Amino acid sequence: MKTECNRSPLEFQGLGRRDVVARFDGGAITSDAGGILLRELEERTGLLQRFAKCFTDHRGPQGIEHTVEHLIKQRAFGLCLGYEDLNDHDELRHDPLLAVLVGKADPTGDDRLRERDRGKALAGKSTLNRLELTPSGANEKSRYKKIVADCTLIERLFVDLFLDSYDTPPSEMIILDLDATDDPLHGHQLGRFFHGYYKSYCYLPLYIFCGEHLLCAKLRPSNIDAAAGSVAELRRIVAPIRSRWPNVRILIRADSGFCREEIMAWCEANEVDYVLGLAKNDRLKQEIADELTEAKTEFTQTGQPARVFKDFTYQTLKSWSRSRRVVGKAEHLLKGANPRFVVTSLPAEQIDARTLYEQTYCARGDMENRIKEQQLCLFADRTSCASMRANQLRLWFSSVAYTLLVALRQFGLRGTEMESAQCDTIRLKLLKIGAQVRVTFRKVWLSLAESYPYRALFLRVYHNLRTMGPIPLLC
Repeated sequence: MKTECNRSPLEFQGLGRRDVVARFDGGAITSDAGGILLRELEERTGLLQRFAKCFTDHRGPQGIEHTVEHLIKQRAFGLCLGYEDLNDHDELRHDPLLAVLVGKADPTGDDRLRERDRGKALAGKSTLNRLELTPSGANEKSRYKKIVADCTLIERLFVDLFLDSYDTPPSEMIILDLDATDDPLHGHQLGRFFHGYYKSYCYLPLYIFCGEHLLCAKLRPSNIDAAAGSVAELRRIVAPIRSRWPNVRILIRADSGFCREEIMAWCEANEVDYVLGLAKNDRLKQEIADELTEAKTEFTQTGQPARVFKDFTYQTLKSWSRSRRVVGKAEHLLKGANPRFVVTSLPAEQIDARTLYEQTYCARGDMENRIKEQQLCLFADRTSCASMRANQLRLWFSSVAYTLLVALRQFGLRGTEMESAQCDTIRLKLLKIGAQVRVTFRKVWLSLAESYPYRALFLRVYHNLRTMGPIPLLC
């Protein structure tokens, strides 16, 4: 690693009779050696390669040192390893291990065309930002930014990756979870508005998941209804699912922010079931008045939270076009009554009220963990570009990094104590490993830290990735 380092010793507090001295003289040492597992996974799935095909490169081939695929991998692997900002890559471009992950033939960077670039195998921030900042209409005549993302292909890719992850169609109903969340903004980005509920300037992205599989991450301004655009996204997602799996039942699940006539009517017209939270009002509370009294009586007798459920048919005074099945939960807690309601297309003969609410509807809370993984662990909220298009692309880079780590969970970590670990735990325990990197004519040697405490886990993941058969994502 060719950097100019201060080799003078740094003296710290002594340890008994011993002095504690540090120097920057260890050579090419990385703290991200576990990332080699991500490269192994990518070589077997081609996930990032497929993502790179969603971009068109109008640059002149004679001057290209970093292909689109290399740039995509550098950005995505950087996010997986915890480097959220493009500025980080001005230092990371020296790292031979990251160059190995990206697939650079010369990880040392000694073969770069310009003298000033030698020793820097990877791209810097000014090259990487072209992935985000190139306008949609750029072409070979554009001056600087010529790498154009096809947003339609990217949106379709996440659905295709989900479908390809199955060898055979699911035997049970699949559940599509919808939710909106806030993405706080601290600048004057396009589409920035103040949101009264979140009490901040923010974006309001829409997420759709099926289990842990991400199907949609749509950046939106925050001056809209939480459910705005949901039908268009559902139409786009459900169509290829139905095309591939015509006999698989689909259920839409979301909170009361998505209980809209447009969504329910579309589901009913397209044979898609739904279970949606329903905001309480005086009419609904009156409907379960007897059950609320019963729950209060039980709480008074036992001192424990009490729940009573009621199934009934309900129609709003104006907004709904028809009557629908509603399940009311009459609950009494220490703080008092806690009524809740859901509306569903599922018939009572198929699922009873308690099971519908407690097992089907309440399970939607796990989706919030998936959103937190993207925003807190993979920097989906790092939307500091000036334009909505650039920030949408940043959100998709976070999304593809999330999808890569989900694949690592699915294929590499299966059967281990971390097969359901969150992304930041995977990064901390599996990817952040100190190692010395030595590049010879025929080999790249990684001398991993002998004191690494999760060696058995690393070997298990390595064995899983090396011995598995064809991975469905390659389909």
